[in-house]
Amino acid sequence: MLLAGKRILVTGVITTSSIAFHTAREAQLAGAEVVLTGYRPRLVRRIAERLPDPPPVVELDVTDAEHLRTLADRLAEHGDHFDGVLHSIAYAPPTALGGRFMETPWEDVATAVHTSAYSLKALVGAVLPMMRDGGSVVGLDFDASVSWPDYDWMGVAKAGLESTARYLARYLGPRGIRVNLVAAGPLNTLAASRISDAPDEQDGSWADRAPLGWNENDVTPVARACVALLSDWFTATTGEIVHVDGGVHAMGF
Repeated sequence: MLLAGKRILVTGVITTSSIAFHTAREAQLAGAEVVLTGYRPRLVRRIAERLPDPPPVVELDVTDAEHLRTLADRLAEHGDHFDGVLHSIAYAPPTALGGRFMETPWEDVATAVHTSAYSLKALVGAVLPMMRDGGSVVGLDFDASVSWPDYDWMGVAKAGLESTARYLARYLGPRGIRVNLVAAGPLNTLAASRISDAPDEQDGSWADRAPLGWNENDVTPVARACVALLSDWFTATTGEIVHVDGGVHAMGF
């Protein structure tokens, strides 16, 4: 029971295939009490019914200043503290993806960066009053050290997310709060549907490139990595990016 006695806030549950949903499930199986947030709370409540213990859902749009200002008070209805937060929030307008990098207007770039990178700082700042005894923040990433076909400004936003996590690790470490990211390989989720993984003559598919192999339908390894980082097994680890991608990130081609 890796998370026994801990209360974890999970954002970004949209479908049962999402990494956030599977992390919430694995966290509950590991003994945690889970609270969800939802941009569309009615939808999230329906999805939450499919978890082992249907958790409460708190409405949250991370780009809404009023939602953020009142978040701690609304979370207090479900417990007096939180031990961990999963940040699973990202969005880019269609014009910011799909190979139109040079044509994307600033307004759409700003939306992608605000929702996908700055939101990590905004969310953590809003929850901070509930993490008086320290804890762990875990964000979901997609390796931003290279460019990916069609990922475009979301890739730029993910690079911003990685930097944001490092600065949060610097400033929140003295409060006993760890901040780490999990960089997953492509999965059959709504969020990953815009990432091009077409095989090519030189490199082959993601599964071909991964020394451990890769199953795009198996979210459990990523969810369990998030649970491990949310636990007390990584008390001296912060500012880190843990790759759960079958090893592709470490291979040269």
